[in-house]
Amino acid sequence: MKISQLYKIITHTLVLSIITFISFAQEVINPAASDDDVEIGVVEHLNEYLPDSILLINEKGEQVWLADVIDKPTVINFVYYRCPGICSPLMEAVAGIMDQSELVPGVDYQVLTISFDPRETIDLGIRKKTNYLHLMNNPQKIEEAKTGWLFFVSDSASIIKATNATGFKYKKTGNDFLHAASLTVTSPDGKITRYLNGMYFLPFEWKMAIVEASEGKAGPTLNKVLRFCFSYDPVGQSYVLNITKVSGTIIIFFALVLLLFLVLKPKRRKISNIE
Repeated sequence: MKISQLYKIITHTLVLSIITFISFAQEVINPAASDDDVEIGVVEHLNEYLPDSILLINEKGEQVWLADVIDKPTVINFVYYRCPGICSPLMEAVAGIMDQSELVPGVDYQVLTISFDPRETIDLGIRKKTNYLHLMNNPQKIEEAKTGWLFFVSDSASIIKATNATGFKYKKTGNDFLHAASLTVTSPDGKITRYLNGMYFLPFEWKMAIVEASEGKAGPTLNKVLRFCFSYDPVGQSYVLNITKVSGTIIIFFALVLLLFLVLKPKRRKISNIE
């Protein structure tokens, strides 16, 4: 094996080890919240299955079961179509990543956008779908998204079942809602395998989430590591690297590695002098 190849393997292994350790440290410092702890946001339900009794109304006005719609890796997107806030940039981000991805919507995966406002009708959902398809630049992707990006509405009982099953927590304020920007990825048999949080998605993250969902593999949310490494600066309105937290974690990591090396290092045998 060449030295350059060995260096790449060692570097890759080291980076993965540090990321894994940071993820573990983040869980220790800030353990996963339960449904009762969060009022607005997302409580991850990885490896759990969606219930069969979630009823939706599709773009044709037909009642369908969510379990029957999910027959391939699926990205579920909860919004409400009248949303004046983060729903629009979130769906713009979905349209953008679908446009960029080499995966084929409707074949390799599908996106289900579901309104969690039971007052909304599917006509509004269809108009929203048309608007977001117009944001895509690739004509082939637009055609694929017509059947691979599906919009739905539902009744209050099914909405509660769906949002509770995925850990999507929101709060009604007047005629609007406070909620997070998040996507839930499921396997073809309805198992929750990953969450994609925020309003920007990297192509490799999108592809990895879908490929692993096709295999039924649940994976950690990369955003957890990013939130551990970065802190929000309200003055500059941007995220900045938390040098103290990251450097401290890395120092602890290497200290543990050194300790393990010293403990597990084989002791040399003393060679007695032969007179």
